[in-house]
Amino acid sequence: MNQPEFCNFAACKELKTLSKKMNQDHKHLKNLIQDPERLNELSIREDGFFYDFSKQRIDRSILNELIRLAGEAKAKDKFSRMMSGEIINMTENRAVLHTATRDFSPAPVFLNGTDVKPEIQRVNEQIKEFVLKIHSKKIKGTTGKAFTDAVVIGIGGSYLGCEFVFTALKHSITPQIKLHFLPNVDIDNFGQVIKEIDPETCLWIVISKSYTTTETMANLEQALLFLKNHHLDPAHHLVTVTSKGSPGDDPSNPVLASFHMFDFIGGRYSVSSAVGGVPLSLAFGHDVFIRFLKGCHRMDLHALNAPEDKNIPLISALISIWNSNFLDYPAQAIIPYCSALSKLAPHIQQLYMESLGKSTTMDGNPIGHQTGVIIFGEPGTNAQHSFFQFAHQGSPFPVEFIGVVNPVYTKAQASSKGVYNHQELWANMIAQAQALAVGKDDDEKAKFFSGNRPSSTILINDLTPESIGMLLSFYEARTVYEGFVLGVNPFDQFGVELGKILASDIRNQIRNKNMDANYSFDSLNPAVQFYLDTLFKGSL
Repeated sequence: MNQPEFCNFAACKELKTLSKKMNQDHKHLKNLIQDPERLNELSIREDGFFYDFSKQRIDRSILNELIRLAGEAKAKDKFSRMMSGEIINMTENRAVLHTATRDFSPAPVFLNGTDVKPEIQRVNEQIKEFVLKIHSKKIKGTTGKAFTDAVVIGIGGSYLGCEFVFTALKHSITPQIKLHFLPNVDIDNFGQVIKEIDPETCLWIVISKSYTTTETMANLEQALLFLKNHHLDPAHHLVTVTSKGSPGDDPSNPVLASFHMFDFIGGRYSVSSAVGGVPLSLAFGHDVFIRFLKGCHRMDLHALNAPEDKNIPLISALISIWNSNFLDYPAQAIIPYCSALSKLAPHIQQLYMESLGKSTTMDGNPIGHQTGVIIFGEPGTNAQHSFFQFAHQGSPFPVEFIGVVNPVYTKAQASSKGVYNHQELWANMIAQAQALAVGKDDDEKAKFFSGNRPSSTILINDLTPESIGMLLSFYEARTVYEGFVLGVNPFDQFGVELGKILASDIRNQIRNKNMDANYSFDSLNPAVQFYLDTLFKGSL
């Protein structure tokens, strides 16, 4: 018997009733946060990770119903089944085992009767050996020079998570190999990258499961032409991360090294596999990558084992559902008060919106409820001077603040207005959450702040690999939990296909024109014809 639709859960109906009461004056956040026990009751601390949801528009009765909703949806059971290797991605008939890539327990993880962990370990050992040879200069480029840089060619999940982790860690750990990212098929992306590298000392890491992704293959061809023009052998400069047996894993087309990725790991969940393992290990050393994996594993275990009322990713997912489906907020901002986390929001944007942007349930039925929100973000305090005018006085949206307790830079620091920079950063983070919640009365309406605008705050101790791993795994688990409760499949992404198909048709038209200067676009849709004619004319 199929599980009830989200809107038919008893808790869902009760939450609808409770949501109407949240507009009463005494439920305004400026009143709710006066309770001296509220922070203690509505926050969770776990192994150097702190989640404060006391400034969300909830009370104990709402929280209890949200927890009941998770129980009715069997969210924890589904999460456990996912981690144990069951086929949980039903539309693609796949298991979902990104958590197995960082599972350091001795227990096996079976998929169709075979333990997947030995193969994952084999790839990790291969990465370790390869990286040691690069760092020790036993492997060099065509001209005998040691490698100093690497360009990651990949798009979407093939680079976003890796770029986030690299950007976060490079503040505290000096890269041995500097990473550059080439996701966009825009030729100017390529042009900028090659300005920053020495061709003779650069690796090119091509990341594609199928090794057919159009943008990635176009950039690969550009890289091969670049190597040829500099008289460099691709076999001495090219590394692939791809599925076993793909065109990128073909012995007849030799490369410096090829590392396997697996069907049971989706792109946006893949940074803890070879997708992140190869470039991050080259940058910082394989031991640093293992530390990052151990941080991921800590949060995985918490997400799996913590009871529902103390489970940080689950509670965060439930609050997101409350905000979108019951309070009708259409968006959420992620604001890390840490410039090292500047690439977090773009990664979570893809992770969350590609996972939850669905129009049907797991059973294939049309959806009659919200399946997520628009995710965007920018580091604080930059965001305060960008879009926080809208956050405070425009249409409201929840904000997730992220603070780092200990900065990387600990040398001599100047004092301004009696405080140091990191203290000033925290003063702003604390004040913004308070201002959103409380607001401000003013007879001059332009200076009136309504308040009652929800936020959460996440704290991590530092920017160590372990802390970054916990943060990444938190967002992965939260996204998965939200999908499970909402009844959607957070692991497929058919929504990206239609544009690709249409682009293929237009690509054929462009190819025809490249082959025959007299070829005409007259038979096409007038709008398509206009844009193609403009492209080939080279001016408006």
